[in-house]
Amino acid sequence: MRTKSRILSLTLACGILGITCEWASHAQPTPAPTPKRVLFVTGVDYPGHHWRETAPALVRSLSADPRLTVVTIESPAFLDSAAITNFDCIFLHFQNWEQPGPGGVAKTNLLRFVERGGGLVLAHFACGAWYGEWPEFESIAGRVWFGSNPGPGKRQHDPFGKFQVEFAKADHEIVQGLKPFETEDELYTCLTGNHPIEVVAQSKSRIDGEYYPIAFTSRYGKGRTFHCVLGHDTRALAKSEVQELFQRGCAWTSGLEPKKP
Repeated sequence: MRTKSRILSLTLACGILGITCEWASHAQPTPAPTPKRVLFVTGVDYPGHHWRETAPALVRSLSADPRLTVVTIESPAFLDSAAITNFDCIFLHFQNWEQPGPGGVAKTNLLRFVERGGGLVLAHFACGAWYGEWPEFESIAGRVWFGSNPGPGKRQHDPFGKFQVEFAKADHEIVQGLKPFETEDELYTCLTGNHPIEVVAQSKSRIDGEYYPIAFTSRYGKGRTFHCVLGHDTRALAKSEVQELFQRGCAWTSGLEPKKP
């Protein structure tokens, strides 16, 4: 207590006399927070999706937030590794129904990662990862692709074209302050699942006039998931609003404020 009182007295004396105390002038600034680490998993996809073009476009969008450090892995098999626990968020950007998804170890690793508090982001066709192979993926992803044979009167998505993206929950922190926008992409009408989700963005189909979820959040254990089905190609990802959505969603799942300070 005597030491604290002495420092306080010296500080007051220096202030009254207009003197800069040497010990105070060397005070160190508060260090910047350590960036959150994002594991971007890509490397295989349906042939109609050019991941070698869309993956770099997405990574550039995420990296525009200095609070995020993005590491790209061009092999979904990396999910087998215990090294995924070194990251705060995993971003899934792969799917290829012509070959099996990563096996049992990868599934267990991803499930535990999210369940224990890790963030998860999915873009476009990642909703079809592990299609027909892993039922629990539906709960982790919130919604999943329902397959190539959706049934009479149903379809996978509207034809590639223009549509309006509206914010179904404009006060959600991920989309707060954003304005509705027009994009050119595939409007997915093929998602299925019963896990609780919160839709933050939606679009109206020009085919059937119904609204479908475009971006939504969900929880699995202690983890957060942000799922956005936009991003068919680089034209779709060139929209600044789409880039902002993915960037904010990634920050949110990583435990950051979605909007950059």
